[in-house]
Amino acid sequence: MYPCSNPQLSAAVSEAGGIGILQPMALTYVHGHEYRAGIRLMRMLTDKPIGMNALIEKSSKKYQRRMSEWIDIALDEGIRFFVTSLGKPDWVVARVHAAGGLVYHDVTELKWARIGLDCGADGLICVNRRAGGHAGQQSMQQLYLELHELGVPLVCAGGIGESREFWQALEHGYAACQLGTRFIASEECRASVAYKQAIIDAGEADIVLSERVTGIPVSVINTDFIKRSGTRLGRFSRWMLAGKRSRHWMRLFYGLKSIWQLKYSSLDESGDKDYWQAGKSVSTIDRIESCESIMRQLMTGGD
Repeated sequence: MYPCSNPQLSAAVSEAGGIGILQPMALTYVHGHEYRAGIRLMRMLTDKPIGMNALIEKSSKKYQRRMSEWIDIALDEGIRFFVTSLGKPDWVVARVHAAGGLVYHDVTELKWARIGLDCGADGLICVNRRAGGHAGQQSMQQLYLELHELGVPLVCAGGIGESREFWQALEHGYAACQLGTRFIASEECRASVAYKQAIIDAGEADIVLSERVTGIPVSVINTDFIKRSGTRLGRFSRWMLAGKRSRHWMRLFYGLKSIWQLKYSSLDESGDKDYWQAGKSVSTIDRIESCESIMRQLMTGGD
């Protein structure tokens, strides 16, 4: 949940009965913690299980080395649940399984699910078209029908903002749900009040897909900034991303650009940098609450 998963938020989710997931770039680059110290801070706030998100797409060798180090440190600090995305998780699975942990892999369709399972993943995070960030193209129901015969636990990711949606996903057959947008609008999240209020004010129709964040479609709130900049890539960028040699450099460019933009827009209290990721669950989010209150409402349907 880059850039919003500060350690207090992740720990509060775990303490309230979920599994809070730390995101290394958010922990270090956005919120300023030395990585191991940030994990230990979470351990001071909760003794419940926490997890780690590992974006393992092959970009720069420096980033790959850093991610490898982050995974080793997380294992050393007792983390045993990992969510991998944007790459083949075989090497992560080997390390985590050796320590007795579990790896769930982000997927948007059957092709990527099979790759993840061939690499040894224990379960799948099924990202549907209602998700924030890098959303899929299928509905919750379509994705479940495509993947449920693979024989591993499936986690519904996208469109879960309140109890009715949560239980609908479980009744459909999902083993669990992954929530992002709902927890941005929480008391423990360090995102700006402007960002949180934009989530509260937005409806489902206000969520659009923009290619201009990372080069591939990302779900964002259709703010004035998005309206001014547009949502489609230009001809040059499209041409560069289509090339075998140039694709790597364009993805690196967009990755660095989005890391910087999302960091400053998420923390900017003025609201001028209105560049905010969110999913279609905004339609059911109407207030800022504590993580404990959010979890209680999800589980029971009560306040």
